[in-house]
Amino acid sequence: MCYIYSESFVAETNPVDAPSDNKADHVHDTMQNLDSRPAPYVKDQTQEAAEEERQWEATEVKEADHVPDTMQTPDVPPPTPAKDQFQEELVIRPLHSGDIYASFQFRTMWDTDFLRGSKVSHYRLFPKSLGQVISKFSVRELHISFTQGYWRTMQWGQPFLPSPPGAELWVWFQDTVTDVDGAWKELTNVLSGIFCASLNFIDSTNTVQPSASFKPLGLGNVTDQRFLRYAVLPREIVCTENLTPWKKLLPCGSKAGLAVLMKSEKLFHSSFHSQALHFRPVCQDWKCKSTVWELRQTLNVVFDLHTSGQGKREWSLFKMFSRTLTEACPLASSSKVYVDVTDNPQGELFELSPTTPLLSQAVVLGDRRTYSVYDLTNQATFGQTRSLNMLLRWRAAESGDMLRPLLHGERYVAGYGLQTGEIHTLMYNNHPYRAFPVLLLDTVPWYLRLYIHTLTVTSKGRDNKPSYIHYQPSKDRLRPHLLEMLVQLPPNSVTEVTMQFERALLKWTEYTPDPNHGFYVGSSVISALVPSVVAMDTNSTRECPLFSSFFPCKEESSYFMRVYTEPLLVNLPTPDFSMPYNVICLTCTVVAVGYGSLYNLLTRTFQVEEPSPGLAKRLANIIRRLRGVPLL
Repeated sequence: MCYIYSESFVAETNPVDAPSDNKADHVHDTMQNLDSRPAPYVKDQTQEAAEEERQWEATEVKEADHVPDTMQTPDVPPPTPAKDQFQEELVIRPLHSGDIYASFQFRTMWDTDFLRGSKVSHYRLFPKSLGQVISKFSVRELHISFTQGYWRTMQWGQPFLPSPPGAELWVWFQDTVTDVDGAWKELTNVLSGIFCASLNFIDSTNTVQPSASFKPLGLGNVTDQRFLRYAVLPREIVCTENLTPWKKLLPCGSKAGLAVLMKSEKLFHSSFHSQALHFRPVCQDWKCKSTVWELRQTLNVVFDLHTSGQGKREWSLFKMFSRTLTEACPLASSSKVYVDVTDNPQGELFELSPTTPLLSQAVVLGDRRTYSVYDLTNQATFGQTRSLNMLLRWRAAESGDMLRPLLHGERYVAGYGLQTGEIHTLMYNNHPYRAFPVLLLDTVPWYLRLYIHTLTVTSKGRDNKPSYIHYQPSKDRLRPHLLEMLVQLPPNSVTEVTMQFERALLKWTEYTPDPNHGFYVGSSVISALVPSVVAMDTNSTRECPLFSSFFPCKEESSYFMRVYTEPLLVNLPTPDFSMPYNVICLTCTVVAVGYGSLYNLLTRTFQVEEPSPGLAKRLANIIRRLRGVPLL
């Protein structure tokens, strides 16, 4: 549920005559009048006095989108949206730790139908390189992310779109695909070339088919896990060569709009960096009679307070990105910058300049947040300097205490030696009185042989029996372990999942070039419907900020959340690779000395040579040769 406010425009609402929204009982009492349809604007002396103060009034972005289904009249249909659209957003959120969280959101809507076998030859805003790949391999949903660093949930809160460290890829294929494994292998190789990544190392040893964790995020009834593939490369390093092809998929590239801020030198000099791409089918209108394909590109980055070396709690666009905004993307229908001012209602924590009269409210992760909005399509936003450089200057030394996230997860390896060990997964439910179920997904490589009979789940010192368990054992050098569990988390508790394992001894050709560094195990995935503080909006077609409308919401009382734990670094029994080197050197020396001497004796020829004559004899022969006399 989203609202846009303006200080310069005040409209009077009549609660008696105006029809009220059918979801107003879920909203705070002070916001009930905001869902009402505004009456005609009549300016009097009372309103002129009210304009001097800071007042908010909801304005309708699209009238048809804000009217409930029960109030829609068949005679007045909503306006038909454009076939291809592009939107871009930047969200800046000051964190309680003093860091700055910046999230870029780009959405391209593609109105085409390539599922019926028709060849798509026209590309306007959608990238052709990606469209051809999706059409060729019959992809219904594609989700890929490249992340450098680990998101610190207890310090930064929940991100808008979570992602595990390294590279993550999961794909839903069409039900018409006969050879899913073959299409998956070819798709990973093609995506590896598009994004200049190591996705070609994805094979059957790190690919699984989750049964319940990764359901489709878009439209469609394809829920057969045979058409789903999930893989993660926790050791993937993200650098500039991955960011460059990602930016080229944007309609304006990095030449205009918000993408001009993506300077590699600044983005990778941060505490956390994650870039992702999501492709899925969504509803085109509020009746969902037709579908369009949505391509959403996201980039999340957290800038450290002490990265610059100055240690000042002062940030600006130029300080974060070494650039400022001068224009919006010409192909974008919407280009906005949001700054989270929820914790700063009166400006006592930080000062934001230049100020903007536009304010927006959105329900994000079960909480109602307030944002200052800068509309880049409006030339007045840039001012006389034709440049927008927002400045955040903290006034208070402390930002206050941050509310603990309702759901949090951790994981670590226990034990000693290189034979056995134990994996511990901790799931925190910080809700004071609500219990809710979570779905845990664990993918463990085959060289860690799990003892599934040692699986224990405890909450508050008591056994917590999972209501659903799906386990697929591994096969050496063929597939990994797959474990999915549905566990009920009691309120204000810590649930611990432990399981023992045994380390396998690899072949000497299967070790990495740096085997003593260890082997990475992918993050655990925790999926849950977390209770919401405010009523969630179940209408996915309503115009809202992009960062608040990614995961579909089916209930008003809860919202979907996905949490990733830390990846594990496990040491395996590693042979002394210097011994083969010593053996090779010694063997080569013995062969060279022994065989070389024998070969020399067998192939060398011996002959007797007379001693060379003395100096007097050589002179006498020279004189006799001149006189024509026979030599001595």
